[in-house]
Amino acid sequence: MTPITFLWPEMLWLLALIPLLALLYVWLLRRRKNVSVQYSNFALVAQALAKQPAWRRHVPPLLMLLAFAAMLFAAARPVTTIQLPSNKQTIMLAIDVSGSMRAKDVEPSRIVAAQAAAKAFLTELPRHVRVGIVAFAGSAQLAQLPTLSREDLVTAIDAFQLQRGTATGNGIALSLATLFPDDGIDISSMQWGASAARSRPLGEAKPDVAKKEPVAPGSYSSAAIIMLTDGQRTTGIDPMEAAKMAADRGVRVYTVGIGTVNGETIGFDGWSMRVRLDEETLKQIANRTAAEYYYAGTAADLKKVYESLSSRLGVEKRETEASAIVSLIAAAFALVAAGLSVAWFGRVM
Repeated sequence: MTPITFLWPEMLWLLALIPLLALLYVWLLRRRKNVSVQYSNFALVAQALAKQPAWRRHVPPLLMLLAFAAMLFAAARPVTTIQLPSNKQTIMLAIDVSGSMRAKDVEPSRIVAAQAAAKAFLTELPRHVRVGIVAFAGSAQLAQLPTLSREDLVTAIDAFQLQRGTATGNGIALSLATLFPDDGIDISSMQWGASAARSRPLGEAKPDVAKKEPVAPGSYSSAAIIMLTDGQRTTGIDPMEAAKMAADRGVRVYTVGIGTVNGETIGFDGWSMRVRLDEETLKQIANRTAAEYYYAGTAADLKKVYESLSSRLGVEKRETEASAIVSLIAAAFALVAAGLSVAWFGRVM
């Protein structure tokens, strides 16, 4: 349950007036009864009271009491975290296009299933969310700048060409470089095993970049990275160092493992290799960035993963003051109370 805080919590002390108002109502009822005995014609009094069920006369005051309580609650300015449609979010799809994606343990093949699922993901994702695509194998290339055009994204996905090598770290780093063009992230300066935390070679970092402080992992709600891969890193920068870059910027990296854990032996261009899914590293990347890891052993699993991600990434959690909503509830209680009083008794209370 989402906790509720208050900007003016001292106003909540006024809720102590509610029991006093209830006691005042009871006192007025008893006083009215005492006054009624002064009527000379008791038959007329009994007849008037019998026209309406006894409980009806208590409903409008009760609703007004609830309206007053809601108004006091709104005066305390409650704040809570709610999910709202994101109007400024960018999703980077980092997709593995290494030679191992030709394996057929996911029908009809890993790459074809990945392309189909990615296109289905674009269909489900809200139209106001921008999407960019990074394709990585032995190196990473920006296949499509972030755009709202689903047609351009589909064209980029259909144009994938399989290559040798798997540089998962480069896929993350290039996605970050696309999301933060002013951070000076230079992938060419990052060598095998080198620290990706250093964005530029020594002496070339911008002054404002050098002073940038890390933020809490997962705290950046305007962008996220979804990385789909089927194998172990064989080249490029350390993926955990790339994950640290993302975590320091608050960007979540959702990892999707496609294929079988035991792997499959594939052959092409006169040589063969065993391709296995490195689930442990993918889980560590997701955990490091406060995201989640998904396993997709079949094409149907992969489709479900993307459907889940599309519904999740289309919204963002935002701390919002709820005073207006509570005030609306108070007004509704008051209007219903007045309406029932007029309908039942021909007057407002």
